[in-house]
Amino acid sequence: MKVIKEYNVKKLNRQDQIEVLVPGSKSITNRALLLAALTNSNCKVEGILFSDDSRHFLKALQDLGFKVVVDEKNAIVNIEGKGGKIPNQKATINVGSAGTAARFLTAFCALNEGEYTINSSEQMKKRPMKELLIGLEELGVKIEYLDEKYHFPLKIHNEDTSILKNKVTVDINKSSQFLSALLISSIILKKDFYINITGVHGMAYVKMTIKMMKQFGIEVEQFENKTYKIAKDSSYSCSEYKVEPDISAACYFYSIGAICGIPAKVKGVKKESLQGDIAFLDVLKDMGCAVEEDEEHEIVVKPRSEVKSNRLKGGSWDLSMFSDQALTLAAISVYADSPVTIKNIGHIRFQECDRINAIVSNLQALNVESEIKNNSDGNVDVVIYPIDNFDQKVIQQFDESKKFIEIETYEDHRVAMAFALTGLRNGCITIKNPLCCKKTFENYFEVLEGLY
Repeated sequence: MKVIKEYNVKKLNRQDQIEVLVPGSKSITNRALLLAALTNSNCKVEGILFSDDSRHFLKALQDLGFKVVVDEKNAIVNIEGKGGKIPNQKATINVGSAGTAARFLTAFCALNEGEYTINSSEQMKKRPMKELLIGLEELGVKIEYLDEKYHFPLKIHNEDTSILKNKVTVDINKSSQFLSALLISSIILKKDFYINITGVHGMAYVKMTIKMMKQFGIEVEQFENKTYKIAKDSSYSCSEYKVEPDISAACYFYSIGAICGIPAKVKGVKKESLQGDIAFLDVLKDMGCAVEEDEEHEIVVKPRSEVKSNRLKGGSWDLSMFSDQALTLAAISVYADSPVTIKNIGHIRFQECDRINAIVSNLQALNVESEIKNNSDGNVDVVIYPIDNFDQKVIQQFDESKKFIEIETYEDHRVAMAFALTGLRNGCITIKNPLCCKKTFENYFEVLEGLY
């Protein structure tokens, strides 16, 4: 199936369990690629997610001089690590629109000796980098901004990293990736390294980083005053690593089960996942679903018999720790029986697009009211007011206009994938520019086709 300018979502008419396979985790893939490059030997990484983001990451590692062998068919990558050193002392890389690659590779290059030019897409130029770059400058890294200050493109040049400091403070209110980037690459300096943070955004992803560092052989010491320490004699070691299925992607299919009233299983997903988005299952529980394990200890989401399959329970949920699911919750909230409040998601304005605007504007196209509220903590909540007989009203709107209701994706993969869910019970919605999902799940709409 070739999807080019738009994808018309079909009505899903089935009562049996859906069972799908999703790609490897984007978050784990990108961390594993850098961790593998930081080992002292060859590391085989299996279950790799191949997407725009990971391809930019892999190409950047190759441009930095690493020996990288890619087996895309079997989702395997072999990387010959250099113990923290970059093989090429001078290189130019392009991180595209990959936020993780942008933050991780900037810190990686900044703590190495050499001259490195980093370019990006126009979209990535607009995304937050300042706090990480300020932290690197605080360490003594020399950064030349080739256009706008604290944005790509930029050039890093260090002649002697032994003079760099070993203590830094970084604000993670806009992205926890600033902290993860520094944690992973801190071993390069071979000093006791201390990172102090302000802000609490995305701490589930920080926990993932720390757990993966441990899997690769390094313990991170944490103090109550929001300080992290990495010991000077730390080094990574790992010959084989397996990437988990992507929970962010799995949640779309669990949500299909919730709104369509059928069991849903994603192969390979288990409750002990490293990924913070596993917490979205608790939201689905609150909305009226049962979350069970089958004989293979894999998760199956089932609507409870006492809950009518055409309405979920409304409520209020704090998504600050797994905000990639804010769009998913917004898209299925049209099927709730009362208002849905998505709390503490102000930072998603600064992701691939202004995701709060994407939620509000697309709900407006569906004639569903929503409201943006500044909460008492200075963060942002979005309140969604579902309407009775949503599907019938959407179908009526379609019949009267003879046009599919258009979902604007704003070049954001998660907008495309989330709002496709809203059309599965009425068949009246079209997703504009669906190919933007190739950023993390390039065959998403093919998998969706397979469900019909």
